Amino acid sequence: MINELLHSYLPKDQFINGVINFIFLTIISIIAFYITEKVIFNLLAKMFKKTRTDIDDILIKRKVFNRLAYLVPALLLYNFSYIIPQLSHLIQKVSLSLMTMTGLMVINAFLNAISDIYGKTKYSQRIHIKSYTQTIKLIINILGIIVIIAILIGKNPTWLLSGLGAMTAVLLLIFKDTILSLVASIQINSNNLFKVGDWIEVPQFGADGDVIDIALHSVKIQNWDKTISIIPTHKLIDSALKNWKGMSDSGGRRIKRSLYIDINSIRFCTEKDLEKFTNFQLLNSYIKSKSIEITEYNKKNNIDSSAIINGRHLTNIGTFRAYIEAYLKNNGRINTDMTFLIRQLEPTSKGLPIQIYVFSNTTEWISYERIQADIFDHLLSVIPEFGLRLFQNPSGKDLNKLTRY
Repeated sequence: MINELLHSYLPKDQFINGVINFIFLTIISIIAFYITEKVIFNLLAKMFKKTRTDIDDILIKRKVFNRLAYLVPALLLYNFSYIIPQLSHLIQKVSLSLMTMTGLMVINAFLNAISDIYGKTKYSQRIHIKSYTQTIKLIINILGIIVIIAILIGKNPTWLLSGLGAMTAVLLLIFKDTILSLVASIQINSNNLFKVGDWIEVPQFGADGDVIDIALHSVKIQNWDKTISIIPTHKLIDSALKNWKGMSDSGGRRIKRSLYIDINSIRFCTEKDLEKFTNFQLLNSYIKSKSIEITEYNKKNNIDSSAIINGRHLTNIGTFRAYIEAYLKNNGRINTDMTFLIRQLEPTSKGLPIQIYVFSNTTEWISYERIQADIFDHLLSVIPEFGLRLFQNPSGKDLNKLTRY
């Protein structure tokens, strides 16, 4: 009908008729496209925004419906290609190719929307699906391209697919990294190695920070200096990495540091020392109970107290360890439900290490560093009160004193 209507008003020349019909059909298709996208889908978008669910908002954001608008000109061109008999076959091929391409764009947008919807669920913190959606998109796009090529050359898609068997070795070579990355992504998710938001450390690649994205081919890590490390997914699995998630989930962060005591300053406590330590509020009950315990032991075993080497006696290093323990238990910023250990390590050329092995009650970095600094500020300041000295290599000031003497 449209063809007859056009021929009644247009010149009789066949070529001119074909050109005018093509221009007319193209204009109608473009107008139909803009009406569909700008009017119909915009109205749908406004309706969807009024709903309570976020799913339709995500579909709108990812332009799933907008991409469907390309089907309108493709269907018009395909169904009315007969008014241009000279190009009818070519227009139908192009139209079918456009429909296939539209289908690919819609599927890609829909998979992106599924990834966004899944990201809002509680399961997204445990299993990341971005690498899987990328793999599905890759497979669908490859099949779609094969279908488009088959349409344009007028061959059955199965004819092209059958030729893929001979190209398997080539495809494996081309997509080697993709296959390795897919396997690595499956290992990451199935073994729950890490997820977005985890703090991981990968010394081999100089990466130390939070995971901000896990894709099929790469993992992005934002380091603490705000630089971004992009590591191939399959290489990340092959290298040693440390995930700090356990520390973050535990609610406490380890403080492990030693004070190196000059061995020459270690000695038994005198009566004057014990009297002084009794005035230390944190040591008062310790000194009293230990003094009673030691006195009873020495009396029970008839210890000759004329020589200090005989029997049991308090030492300044042991009393200092007791003070550290009492101080940390009364700190309020130490998690006493986790490992709490104040111990001596093997003496070294740098002195006797007194190691503090405890956990703070927070995992937040800045607060943790502040807690740790406050603890050692205090302990370094009180060491002289116990008649102890910290070991320190001779400095320029020490050498100047020796020269003066």
